[in-house]
Amino acid sequence: MQMKKTSLSLALGAVLSLASSVTLAAAAPAATWKTTATHAHELAATAAAGDLAASDTPVHVEVVLKVQNKATLDDFITSSHNPRSLLFGAKLQPKDVVAEFSPSEAQVQAVVDHLSQAGFTHITVSPNRLLVSADGDAASAHAAFQTRLVKALDAEGRSAYANIDDAKVPAALADTVLSVVGLQTVSHAHTMNKPASGTQATTGIVGHNPTAFPAIYDVGSTPTASTVTVGIITDGDMTQPLKDLNTFTSQNGLPAVNTAVVVVGGASTDTSGTAEWDLDSQDIVAMSGGVNKLIFYAANSLSNSALTADFNKAVSDNQASVINVSLGECETYAYNDGSMAADDQILALGVAQGQTFSISTGDAGANECGKSPRGTTPSYPASSPYVVAVSGTTLTTGVNNSWVGETLWSKAGGSPSTVEPKPSWQTQGGGSTRDVADVAFDADPNSGSIIVLNGGSAQYGGTSLAAPLFAGVWARELAAHPGLGFAGPHLYGAPSAVYHDITSGSNGGETAAPGWDYASGFGSTIVSALNASL
Repeated sequence: MQMKKTSLSLALGAVLSLASSVTLAAAAPAATWKTTATHAHELAATAAAGDLAASDTPVHVEVVLKVQNKATLDDFITSSHNPRSLLFGAKLQPKDVVAEFSPSEAQVQAVVDHLSQAGFTHITVSPNRLLVSADGDAASAHAAFQTRLVKALDAEGRSAYANIDDAKVPAALADTVLSVVGLQTVSHAHTMNKPASGTQATTGIVGHNPTAFPAIYDVGSTPTASTVTVGIITDGDMTQPLKDLNTFTSQNGLPAVNTAVVVVGGASTDTSGTAEWDLDSQDIVAMSGGVNKLIFYAANSLSNSALTADFNKAVSDNQASVINVSLGECETYAYNDGSMAADDQILALGVAQGQTFSISTGDAGANECGKSPRGTTPSYPASSPYVVAVSGTTLTTGVNNSWVGETLWSKAGGSPSTVEPKPSWQTQGGGSTRDVADVAFDADPNSGSIIVLNGGSAQYGGTSLAAPLFAGVWARELAAHPGLGFAGPHLYGAPSAVYHDITSGSNGGETAAPGWDYASGFGSTIVSALNASL
């Protein structure tokens, strides 16, 4: 759908006033450097000279450029979800994004020249001109961004590095560069799946074939998503997940799925995420009743720089109307390294295009960050104001896959953001920050999904199950109502009768209660009732 010709769209069409060229000195004095949204890693507090990384330590960065006319973009997003606005229901196209919100070719070239002068190579620019990717080392990172790197280990004990200075750029680039993602690899996203323990003995709490979820959540006559393309943010080698998906559809008498793998940032042979991508793909296909196409956006790792590039590819392609992300990390880390600033503006463009990102809230309860004194801090990107955050429940079912009840799963993420602003459509919760979660679906591994994994059978849960269930639900709603676009405002505008309200259970920091709550949002949707209300 093209933008409507109104005063706002005319504002979007205003020609950007940009300098025709930007010149940079090879080495600017310190006083001419400006800080970006990428801050020093917390290791800076304890780093010593002996911790410095070798100058030839390989570094890959995504230099994230600022969306231009950001206020106009924000106004468009608000107006496109306001029924009283002439822009209600309008959606941007990728060409609109490049024409009105991308930095100019001159601005991009200035960044490319700066990176090249600092010693970076393999410099590429994304089609929407928001990311400049480059390979270098610790020495070129210091030359380009005035930051030192130290040796470190990530949570899995793998070798990593971290920047102990804020990332800076020459003043001439300060209005162009937002952040530099990739200067630390200590903190990164992780998957949100958990295998069943096999010890559950509670009546009605059993594993479910993914094909049972449409009946459990009462799709009724809501159409399948056969006209809707769905994406999954993944990493690594998709060979086995594609085989397992084919086995799943064959075993359950379902049509083969039209799939595509879009490799972002170079191919990877990593297969450690196979269970996650199996859980995502099989439950999306089952819950949706089948999709037009399923696109696996395969990053080469779960590093923040790789995922920023992956998100940008899914948005700049604008092929998938719903994108599942069963990943997350402590929002404090994402804020500090600049990936939150980067991803938020990418996700905002997705919202403006009508895309919905369905995000797991995490499997660590109310505090994704773990260490004190952070208290109750949610997972990112679930805490972004430009996504739907999906929490988890323990599901009880009866005969013929009937819904009996749901309580909050004790490990489900959900708590107020410490940094993200509350979106205009979020009418529940308190304060001025984003409240997590929005909705909730089955996540307890013991009431989880029995999937095909490496050709065999395995039972998994986690909010990595809840998010693809919602992705499948929203794909159905888009098939029934193609003009809906981003789900968030519609979920908050729906009557309470469309939800199974989750009223009991705690995640260690937040408690489920009647009506909307941080732990479970509005609860799980009764799909047919939601369809009738839209």
